[in-house]
Amino acid sequence: MTKSYEIIDHHYDVIVIGAGGSGLRATLGSAELGLKTACISKVFPTRSHTVAAQGGIGA
Repeated sequence: MTKSYEIIDHHYDVIVIGAGGSGLRATLGSAELGLKTACISKVFPTRSHTVAAQGGIGA
């Protein structure tokens, strides 16, 4: 078996899943506390649901 790519290990104190309003705030708060923090998102953070809904939500 040949190795086709290099595996890189990442080590974090906190991993936040989702970069909406709450996720970004949790990421920022953790980083401000000095914790090594990662934020994982399926879309670019400025395209999150929170930003997309800023025009208002009709219930």
